[in-house]
Amino acid sequence: MSNILKHLLHPIEQTQVIRGVILPRGLEFLQLVVTGPPGAGKTYYINQIRGWPNEGYIDLTQKNWWKNQSLIYRPREVHLGLPFQGIVESLTVFDKEWLESPAPLLLDPGRILIPPSGEGILRADWKHKYVFEFIIPDPKTVYRRRTDRHVQGYFPVDDGLSLEMVVKQTEVYREVALYLHRAGIQVYVREELTSPPMRIMEKGDTSMPLWLLPKSERTGAVDSRRSWRNLFLKKRTINWLSLSEYSSEIHAPCRIAHDGKSFEMRLGCQLLHFHPEIPLGVKKKHIRKNWHIYSPLSCNAKNILGYARIKVGESVIIGRDNSLYVDLFDLDETVAGRHIQVTNRNGDLIVTPLTSNGTVSVMRIDDQDNRERVESHRHEALLSIREIYGGPIEVLPTEKAQRIIEKASAIIAHDSFAIKNDTDQAGGVLVIPEDITPIIIGDLHAQVDNLLKILTENYLLECLYANTACLVILGDAVHSEVAEEMESLDSSILMMDLLLTLKCFFPGNIFYLRGNHDSFDPELSKNTVPQGLLMKKRLVELRGEEYTTAMERLYALLPYIAKSDNFVACHAAPPMSKTSLTQLVNIHHNPELSKDITTKRVQRQHHINGYRKKDVRRFRKTLGLSKRMPFIVGHTPMDPFGGYWKNVGNIKNHHIIYSGHQEGAQALLLEKTRVIPLAFPAEPVTKLIERISEAPPDNGGQ
Repeated sequence: MSNILKHLLHPIEQTQVIRGVILPRGLEFLQLVVTGPPGAGKTYYINQIRGWPNEGYIDLTQKNWWKNQSLIYRPREVHLGLPFQGIVESLTVFDKEWLESPAPLLLDPGRILIPPSGEGILRADWKHKYVFEFIIPDPKTVYRRRTDRHVQGYFPVDDGLSLEMVVKQTEVYREVALYLHRAGIQVYVREELTSPPMRIMEKGDTSMPLWLLPKSERTGAVDSRRSWRNLFLKKRTINWLSLSEYSSEIHAPCRIAHDGKSFEMRLGCQLLHFHPEIPLGVKKKHIRKNWHIYSPLSCNAKNILGYARIKVGESVIIGRDNSLYVDLFDLDETVAGRHIQVTNRNGDLIVTPLTSNGTVSVMRIDDQDNRERVESHRHEALLSIREIYGGPIEVLPTEKAQRIIEKASAIIAHDSFAIKNDTDQAGGVLVIPEDITPIIIGDLHAQVDNLLKILTENYLLECLYANTACLVILGDAVHSEVAEEMESLDSSILMMDLLLTLKCFFPGNIFYLRGNHDSFDPELSKNTVPQGLLMKKRLVELRGEEYTTAMERLYALLPYIAKSDNFVACHAAPPMSKTSLTQLVNIHHNPELSKDITTKRVQRQHHINGYRKKDVRRFRKTLGLSKRMPFIVGHTPMDPFGGYWKNVGNIKNHHIIYSGHQEGAQALLLEKTRVIPLAFPAEPVTKLIERISEAPPDNGGQ
């Protein structure tokens, strides 16, 4: 079994020595909670650093586990109670039920509860209160250690010991460490007491853990007498910087207020624009004061490029050592490897220069409130969508829906971008021209607002009109995954009405690939809900047999693969066996091949029969692409905390995108072979379009 943390662990550069043990420098000793599989050396470690004796126990599925008595005294060792599929109660990996299970128990991480983060000064920041150190040695080392100690004395956890058991216990703790890290909990890993601490850092991750920052840069609850004194006496450890139309150089940490306005930053000879993220139609209490960073020429009606996003609580390093920012902004030699650090503290930006060799200066772009520009541009985009759709975004009348699905089916059947199959119709493979910039959207699962948000942001709609961009949607646009909406199919019908209308309006710029949910298959279900059958039943009720048959024909026409000389994408997986381009083009006649591409998942602990690196490599070769070309799929979200995962399964340039979160959408922009993630906050776009007027707004109010 592969090590899921392989290639993700990187030594922490700034360290301190406490009682002979190397620890991260930013770590406060009393934050530390030590855990790991049996035999990892936790007790010896706690004794070495003179922490609290006696083992603690934390059930990560228990409400408010972060307030458990076991965590009052720190640093200390804790055992973790964990959720496993099919088991109601939490188990440790040395409980009898776990050890004696006839089949390996699979972790059910979705049941792990995540502590809240404090967003007001009087709210406790439980998410960042603790730093979890996972001691996870190599399984063979642990096995040898536990075998030796069992000879010397009685250790119940070592009864019936086998190397296979130790491997499985180690895998569980690696998976938990990665899950908690992705959830935003402070985590680092150590393989041995004598080895250096390592942080988990996935490729493209630009944020810095809060506990690695100086105290003055951290966010969270006010929890020290000095902080309270500074608060009431209005003392600031970091000076405010008032922006003007004149350039101001920055030589020390400073704070820029979130005032709804944009500013320009110069790093060496490089210019970057900072814009506050302005979601429309969102209640004030739900707005998060995030920022976007653009290159000044990145977005216009003929050219769409990406942006970086700094969320509240995040801290990023901008410089040429940050590969994502190099790809986004083409940073030149005048920008240092680590030029500045930018921290988003409740919307205000803390800017800290990190080099004495490069200049940092800022100035106001103009005095116009960014909300005015956002509302003006979004008003035009929302109005365009309503004109394209023919009115508010609602389920279409049957007669109009019938005309649109027949027109869309004819376009798809004779798509000029598709390689012709043996019946001289569009086959299973689309070839996207190099001069069109693709935006890849993953599973939408009936989140109509997410699609509309993507369409109306970042000048995408203008680029579709100009034929400089296209949308590639990786299937599964239907069937909500929200528990209370799984049996309601009207949002799925609306989604298909919208997609087919867009396909008719932009026939060469909107592409929809087939996913496993694009079917009326009786076996298609989610949480025992037969969504395929329910979708068919609802269509018959709403529009009759003729339309339902037309939808079934449309499913059968959909392509499965999109490629260019710079990428390849499909819904779920590469073929699991050797195939040819001809077979892929004629995939509609090959049920096994289409099942592979729409249903298989990457090999990991829960899916040991999934596809592997060799399958991806063979797929690229079959399509005539180099081994470095990005391969992008949807279908398998890796955790509930994001929508984009890079180099999944330790397969280089193999990425997963999921666009169906209620909290907002994510998409991927492909600039040649560079994959640039785009994140969008949730907005009630359907309602905004419904009540939009012909006249643009007079001001920037919410």
